[in-house]
Amino acid sequence: MACHEQKPILEEVERNCNIAADRINPLKNRAAIKEFRLSVTPTIVILKNGTEVKRFEGLVHREPLEEAIRRFYIG
Repeated sequence: MACHEQKPILEEVERNCNIAADRINPLKNRAAIKEFRLSVTPTIVILKNGTEVKRFEGLVHREPLEEAIRRFYIG
């Protein structure tokens, strides 16, 4: 259920930071569980040049997520 709570927060962050996030359903994409070492949902993995730079596990609020996006992408 936390994924459903995370969705509007992530959508707001996308608008505020002018980014597009990819969403992966681990139940439909079992390879993603292994590739991203997913053990908690929701998990937000921030990648830069294909390398993980930040991970949030569980429900994350808008402010820390936007702060991480700005740190790694906006400057």
